[in-house]
Amino acid sequence: MFLFAVQLADLYRMLPLSFFLVFNAKTAELMSHHQVEVNQSFPKEGWVEEDPKEIMQSVYECMERTCEKLCQLSINISNIKAVGVTNQRETTLVWDKETGEPLYNAIVWLDLRTQSTVEGLINKAPGQNKNHLKHKTGLPISTYFSAVKLRWLIDNVDEVRQAVQDERAMFGTVDSWIIWCLTGGKNGGVHCTDVSNASRTMLFNIHSMDWDPELCRYFDVPMEILPKVRSSSEIYGWMKSSSLAGVPISGCLGDQSAALVGQMCFQEGQAKNTYGTGCFLLRNTGTKPVMSDHGLLTTVAYKLGKDDPACYALEGSVAIAGAVVRWLKDNMGIVQSSSEIEKLAAAAGTSYGCYFVPAFSGLYAPYWEPSARGIICGLTQFTNRNHLAFAALEAVCFQTREILDAMNQDSGVPLTQLQVDGGMTSNRLLMQLQADILCIPVVRPSMSETTALGAAMAAGAAEGVGVWNLSPSHLPHVTSEKYQPQINSDESEFRFARWKKAVQRSMNWETTEPCCNANVLGKKMNGAPWGVPPIPPPTRADP
Repeated sequence: MFLFAVQLADLYRMLPLSFFLVFNAKTAELMSHHQVEVNQSFPKEGWVEEDPKEIMQSVYECMERTCEKLCQLSINISNIKAVGVTNQRETTLVWDKETGEPLYNAIVWLDLRTQSTVEGLINKAPGQNKNHLKHKTGLPISTYFSAVKLRWLIDNVDEVRQAVQDERAMFGTVDSWIIWCLTGGKNGGVHCTDVSNASRTMLFNIHSMDWDPELCRYFDVPMEILPKVRSSSEIYGWMKSSSLAGVPISGCLGDQSAALVGQMCFQEGQAKNTYGTGCFLLRNTGTKPVMSDHGLLTTVAYKLGKDDPACYALEGSVAIAGAVVRWLKDNMGIVQSSSEIEKLAAAAGTSYGCYFVPAFSGLYAPYWEPSARGIICGLTQFTNRNHLAFAALEAVCFQTREILDAMNQDSGVPLTQLQVDGGMTSNRLLMQLQADILCIPVVRPSMSETTALGAAMAAGAAEGVGVWNLSPSHLPHVTSEKYQPQINSDESEFRFARWKKAVQRSMNWETTEPCCNANVLGKKMNGAPWGVPPIPPPTRADP
């Protein structure tokens, strides 16, 4: 018996990818897979978008190509018992339920167009407190989350605003769009999401486990456009077309929650760190939400069944990890491929006092400082591209150290080792640097596709499918590789202190105050709801 996992992710590649992966339900062995790149567009500085129709085209292509590969392996696709979905969590879409057409491109989680909206909300909050809604959402007010992206779409896109007024609009994160399309779309498609994705919108109450009317009023979002919130493991509907018509879709998890499940972190205190475009450290806190005092998020990790309790996690989110490699390649021409950075960094063996803070989208955890911007400091005449490559890898490790320290302070129980996954973990130098900077072992599973595995496990464990047992005694054994720290703690602490000094230099760099450039993103518009800027004329596109 086999399980399909649909994955839309951006794991240290130059572009996001759609995956279809097939796992053996007894051994967790990856049987076959196919992947297709999904293009991102950068229409203006700070804006990041994806085409919803291209997302679905890539999903269907991956599905069919994977089925063809299974046939070549003499595996009957009738053995596919269920499909699970995992996705970028905060990426935001609105579509027309009558025509089935998207009303605008998907606004990607990294997008910064809502910075002035966020500043306006914070300024109106009591005490200008960005954690004003945290008691309900577990989240600070930030450009990161879906509610402000949805508010921007309603305020700035005529088609979206009209569809909302006409009660034709449907909102969702990528999981909702994929499930709706796969289950029939405008012909009876299921409009739903799971608790892990809903908890990243700022419209979801993590205590009542449902959409919150007060939060919806706060962001002026009509509740009628929201998907129904379901558990992470139940039958949502059945595939309506393709080679898998009739197969149930029974698992849905945001990508970081899926990685937590795929790493089998089911016990309170277990944690994993995923290295993709960004970096995401999640620690299972059990069935009670733990509020952070040190800049971390409180999020719903998963709910593995209608009648099962929800499990929560503390999360440290870093915006730029693998994306720094893309920047070195596409913007600076320093590397030609993601694999080349390891060779360059190894050739240097040190950053030679150079520190790189890649705050391209501001700083996420633990600072939540949208005004920060990227800096490289400590340059000398001796510095070359090898040192910059090393500094870029160190930056990923230092950011992980910051969120791990915050997590240890919140939990009171320091982690003794760190489980890791994601595309960037194939970089052995990075993994060794991470162990050195954390001063604890780093453990990497031999099967790197743990995010897709988590979605497959949730699908297989659903009531009515029942081909995957998630009890501890039935979990498959996964082999792994361990990296031990190889430098003394004094050297690690010295380098980390220098990094933190560099971070302070990056702060308070950018504001949305008007200046001499009329095209600055964030220029105020008279009478704009929430202080949202109008769509400015084109300035430049990213290369």
